[in-house]
Amino acid sequence: MSDTGDAGYAAFVTAGWDRYLRVARLLTGDPHRAEELLQDSLVKLYLRWRRVSVRGDPHAYLRRTLINGNISWWRRRRREQLVADAPEHADPGAVIEPPEPLQRALRQLPDRQRAVVVLRHYEDLTEREVAALLRCSVGTVKSHNARALARLRKLLAEPGDDTTANVMEKEATR
Repeated sequence: MSDTGDAGYAAFVTAGWDRYLRVARLLTGDPHRAEELLQDSLVKLYLRWRRVSVRGDPHAYLRRTLINGNISWWRRRRREQLVADAPEHADPGAVIEPPEPLQRALRQLPDRQRAVVVLRHYEDLTEREVAALLRCSVGTVKSHNARALARLRKLLAEPGDDTTANVMEKEATR
């Protein structure tokens, strides 16, 4: 690859690292697996950088690669019949994370619902864009989103406190 291509790729990675690491962490629920997922996705992007940066949208390509990599992991996990999630590890990095109760609640959602919530509310993609990324219908995205938000409200609600019902909306505006 040419020096200018490498410089463009390096600038893209530097500018987007924190953003896509947060997305990967929210998708996977595990900071270590998220870093692996992001690094694997960035390698795939690098191999196609010249074509993607000229003819396509590198952000869309990277999001799609993150989603595909995470889906592949779900399938492998299902085949291997792993039961327990990886333990959470503290990460003292400079990345601003969503509040711990929200992260815990997200990890309790089914994988597809979690992906929809992260892409819809954290990445601020439209329902149509999420449907294209997850290769499902817009109706399926709406259904997963509604069920996930209802579940999150229950998980985050404290007895007698109605203010936690809008946690996702508050997080999306950060």
